[in-house]
Amino acid sequence: MRKISFTGLGRRVLMRRPRLMTLLAAVPASIISAMSLPPSASAQSDTPHENTWVANAYVYAIERVGNTVYLGGNFTHVGPSTGGGVPVDASTGTAAETFSKVNGAVLAAVPDGSGGWYIGGSFSRVGGAGRSNIARVLADGSVDPAWNPKANGTVRTLALSGRTLYAGGEFTHIGLEERGYIAALDAETGAATAWNPDANYEVHALAVNDGTVYAGGTFSHIGGEARSRIAALDAETGAATAWNPSALGSVFALAVRADMTGTTIYAGGSFSNIGGEARSSIAAISAGTGAATAWNPGANNTVNALAVSGGTVYAGGYFTHIGGLIRNHLAAIDAGTGVATAWEPSPGSYVFALEADGGTVYAAGAFTTIGREGRNYLAAVDAATGGVTAWNPSANGPAWSLAVSGGTVYAGGYFTSIGAAYRKNIASVDAFTGAVTDWTPDADSAVFALAAAGGTIYAGGAFWYIGGEARNYLAAIDAETGAVTAWNPTASDYVYSIAADGDTVYAGGRFTTVGYDVRNRIAAIDAGTGAATAWNPGANGTVYALAAGGDTVYTGGAFTEIGGEERNYLAAIDGDTGAATAWNPDANGRVLALVADGGTIYAGGEFTTVAGEDRNHVAAFDVGARAPTSWNPDADGPVCALAASGATVYAGGAFTGIGGASMNCLAALHAAGSGTATDWNPDLNSTVRAIAVCAGTVYAGGDFTTVG
Repeated sequence: MRKISFTGLGRRVLMRRPRLMTLLAAVPASIISAMSLPPSASAQSDTPHENTWVANAYVYAIERVGNTVYLGGNFTHVGPSTGGGVPVDASTGTAAETFSKVNGAVLAAVPDGSGGWYIGGSFSRVGGAGRSNIARVLADGSVDPAWNPKANGTVRTLALSGRTLYAGGEFTHIGLEERGYIAALDAETGAATAWNPDANYEVHALAVNDGTVYAGGTFSHIGGEARSRIAALDAETGAATAWNPSALGSVFALAVRADMTGTTIYAGGSFSNIGGEARSSIAAISAGTGAATAWNPGANNTVNALAVSGGTVYAGGYFTHIGGLIRNHLAAIDAGTGVATAWEPSPGSYVFALEADGGTVYAAGAFTTIGREGRNYLAAVDAATGGVTAWNPSANGPAWSLAVSGGTVYAGGYFTSIGAAYRKNIASVDAFTGAVTDWTPDADSAVFALAAAGGTIYAGGAFWYIGGEARNYLAAIDAETGAVTAWNPTASDYVYSIAADGDTVYAGGRFTTVGYDVRNRIAAIDAGTGAATAWNPGANGTVYALAAGGDTVYTGGAFTEIGGEERNYLAAIDGDTGAATAWNPDANGRVLALVADGGTIYAGGEFTTVAGEDRNHVAAFDVGARAPTSWNPDADGPVCALAASGATVYAGGAFTGIGGASMNCLAALHAAGSGTATDWNPDLNSTVRAIAVCAGTVYAGGDFTTVG
């Protein structure tokens, strides 16, 4: 039996030469990153390539073939890595050429009046600089080096008035001062002013008008007075004024409109009563008396966003009925009558932010369609017709904030990419440019495993349809065209690991049949006919990992019996007979990752002992030896991914320490000796589920959103 290339559930499991290999595991991954790998492990770069594209959800499998990197997972979009806040051209929808990437979500943004932006949200770095939840981005795209208020909690709303920036959110410390959920910051220095209304709970909305700061949220006390979710604060003293609409429910949006008849404060949220009147989620309040006006559109669900333009109030949210008419999530309401106009973009899901700019209304939210057009989370709508314009930034996740200045729209949210392409659960990217290719098999459910052989990509997962064809859990796809071949084994349940070797494809998972043959969780399949071969080890629990060396197939998972023998979580199977060999390491927990590298088998998972010896989550065995070697990196959390390359073993998982060093979720370990960690430390902020090493590059997939 020849050496074969095994992949599974996000980890590539073996290569033909002892140079490497990667693996598999049964847990999700949400982003792919690549780091260069110079010859010396201790000298290699641990900074991710800027041109690496990212997925918007789980990535379970990574397989590189030549100049192409194939991805499998549970994602819907793949795009350039832009971070959660991006200045976008108001005409073309393209991201600015240079800007400071944000490593989290931007939930609020306002122009700084000088071509730049103040941004707030939930993040820790902007453009590589440490910035805790609030920052200033200058007109040239760089981070203001001196402006750093350091909020200790999420910033949800911002409003600029002259030299003062007002901030609201979930913080209790900002601008070097204690401030309860609301603060005023010097717009030039970032220092907190003496203004201190000291709310007792979250502030979600702010608006400034004529010496008054209006605040909405979930608080019950602010400015030294009892105020239920909405208040007016003196811009000089911070004291609550007598204005007291007292909302019965949260206030998430505020807007101000002044005309010949006076000033009106519009409020949106989840309230049922405000200004002394029954008002469902949207209301107009007199700026003088605090009483609700007769204006009463009555939304049937939460209003998250408001924007005023002339005689029109635009509202966005969760509602499907407002202003007396059916309006899905977005509506234009007559500022005089409270009746919804004929304007009806009808986004397919929630709207979280709105900006009206001249003849255009920009919308941000959770939608992927609007005005019968595909628009991913961001859209521009003609203010007159309700038709969607050509503007299409295409974010890869929900957008939460918008700010317009000149010819630029600053968009923020829970996305990591602007300019993303639709790719459902399977995709490929160019290994050198990082850009997604036009290879589009599109699976209807998750792809857990990938393997390449002879111009074909084999895929395993939870899908029933892939490439427009019915294929139950297993499929073969042309590596160039993306067309599904006639190969159709028809497994009965999920496939978590897959491997290809010339005329044979090996699969592991939780299935019990392949075609018409009983095959419990592990099978060998004819690469030509798609029929199961006679090879039949029969595991009594899920198979998560496969690796091969010589005439032996190594397997890991949740089983306690395989190949006709009792084997706890880890076993070696005869490549010809399917019987378990005498090799029996006897792990005490699930094995999620395997790598065969020359004469050594590496295993990772949830175990803490193998063969009666302490080995926390990762171990190495000489081929043919039951006992582990002295190699013992001793990870403090599960190891879900492994790859071997030269003198280095790469490990990914949920650990914070491995190889005697503090390493978050990804590490390079010396293959010789006891397995100490090298100084390569990408420092990811969450679990790594997949690793592949090829052509001087380490590819990693996982739950993380930041590297370094």
